[in-house]
Amino acid sequence: MTTGRTTGHGPLTGVRVLELAGIGPGPFAGMLLADLGADVVRVDRPGGSALGIDPARDVTNRNKRSVLVDLKAPDGPARVLDLAARADVLIEGNRPGVAERLGVGPADCHARNPRLVYGRMTGWGQEGPLAHRAGHDIAYIALTGALGLIGPPDAPPPAPANLLGDYAGGSLYLVVGVLAALHHARVSGVGQVVDAAIVDGAAHLSAMIHGMLAAGGWQDRRGANLLDGGCPYYGVYETADGGYMAVGALEPQFYDAFVDLLGLADLRDARRDRTRWEELRGAVAARFRTRTRDAWTAVFEGSDACVAPVLSLREAPHHPHLAARGTFLDHDGITQPAPAPRFSATPTTVRSGPARPGADTHQVARDWDIPELAPDLEQPLPNTPARGD
Repeated sequence: MTTGRTTGHGPLTGVRVLELAGIGPGPFAGMLLADLGADVVRVDRPGGSALGIDPARDVTNRNKRSVLVDLKAPDGPARVLDLAARADVLIEGNRPGVAERLGVGPADCHARNPRLVYGRMTGWGQEGPLAHRAGHDIAYIALTGALGLIGPPDAPPPAPANLLGDYAGGSLYLVVGVLAALHHARVSGVGQVVDAAIVDGAAHLSAMIHGMLAAGGWQDRRGANLLDGGCPYYGVYETADGGYMAVGALEPQFYDAFVDLLGLADLRDARRDRTRWEELRGAVAARFRTRTRDAWTAVFEGSDACVAPVLSLREAPHHPHLAARGTFLDHDGITQPAPAPRFSATPTTVRSGPARPGADTHQVARDWDIPELAPDLEQPLPNTPARGD
């Protein structure tokens, strides 16, 4: 690992990001940029909290600052455009056409700041037959085939929270696109619009599987493949106490360690014989049901059998490996994931807790050199974040 002088609070120190308030993948993308050191200013609007929780506990607003602007007020768009004129990046998550109707669309912003990277986060994208339809994570991943990959063949696909669509297919692709466009803007002096659609990102995540499908190495149905639970040595098994163990013993040497520690050495050859997979699955399931999750964790501890206990959200931060790495941290009484990834020369940190709606209006006006940004708003409102409509 390279060592040397550390600078700032992350590799994006000095980058200014304007986030138009929303919920879901947009705020998460803003959090990631803020974690990486960017000065992320969230434009909140008067109203209730769409997320339905105390803003002080909305971790996706950590490391940010908040200003309060009513975009539907006569002077609201002008205030946002003043901010956009001084920003490097703007991200918004409204339905197509909403930002334009409010007077803060790409054309309006680029007229003030041609170098601006304008990031747009939607489920369906800016164009196409469904572009103006409402939707949520589960519908986006359903159409891309991603949801259909998950779950047993004899039951409906389970809802994988909103991690696969909103955050993996949405937020992360928005951030990658924004950073690529920011590099281009700094080289060329020309900004652009980044159209980050969850359907595009979620589809892109399945690239390897589409290759396997084309090569005949993947069947287009659930529970019949190496990585979707069809394989008895890649899946999840229940333990005696109702807990679960995750098994990923794919390679021969890992599989051998797995069956040896499980006490099923006589089934070593079943790995290569698909006609014996159901026999193997039944034997593995029966063995796991003879001990508790913690007992099996102890059995596999220190081995290369690729077996791990399935932990809950509250349990995960206390796992010895995650604790040693500091994968989770406590800030202002909230246990939360630490910024990721990690950098040797520009380390990241949680600099501040969730931004309170409107709390930083005057400080941002001073720091970004915008006189009279919001002279009528002296105090933050208690609940403000809302999704675009």
